[in-house]
Amino acid sequence: MMESQHPSGDIVPTVQNVISTVNLDCKLDLHRITALARNSEFNPRRLHSVIMRVRDPKATVLIFASGKIVCTGAKNEELSQLAARKCARTILKMGFNAMFKDFKIQNIVAKCDVRFPIRLEGLAYANPEVTSYEPEFFPGLMYHMKEPKITLLVFASGKVVITGAKCREDLHKAFELIYPALREFRKVH
Repeated sequence: MMESQHPSGDIVPTVQNVISTVNLDCKLDLHRITALARNSEFNPRRLHSVIMRVRDPKATVLIFASGKIVCTGAKNEELSQLAARKCARTILKMGFNAMFKDFKIQNIVAKCDVRFPIRLEGLAYANPEVTSYEPEFFPGLMYHMKEPKITLLVFASGKVVITGAKCREDLHKAFELIYPALREFRKVH
C-alpha cells in the first residue's frame, strides 16, 4: 500500500529558534557572575538578569537571581539544552551549588514559505473566531489554533511563522492543519 502524501508536498517548516528554561536550584549573585564570566552583561535598570552569550552552540542565556535560566536563539532542542548545560557548568565552576533541574522546551519558532500569495481578508472572514487581522497595525494575519495550541503568523506573500509549539510534532501538525485553508485562499492573478 502506498503511503498517502500530504497536500503541502515538500514544504516543511524550518526551526528558527528554540526557547527553553532550566532551574539551577540555588540563589545566584548576578554581580559576581558578571564579574567572573566572559560574554556576560548585567544592567539591572534595564533587565533583572545577566545576559550571557554562548558561542558554541550560538545562543543567549538569561540568568536570574532566583536560579532560573532562559535559553534562547538555539536552532534545535539539543543545541538549546547544550547551551543551557554550558551556562550551568560555568556557574558551577564559579562556586555556586548549581544543579541542572527541570529542563523544558517552552517555545519552538519555525518558518516556511507556501510558495503562493494568500488572500488574508478571505482567510480572516472565513475564520473570525480564530483569526485577528488588522493590516493598519500589522501586515500579517494571526491564526490562533486551539489544538495544538499554536499561533501562526500568515503573510500575504505566502510566508508563515509558527510559534508556541512545545515539540516538533505540534509544529508539523499545525502546519498540516492550516495548509488546506491557505490553499483555499490562494491569490489567483
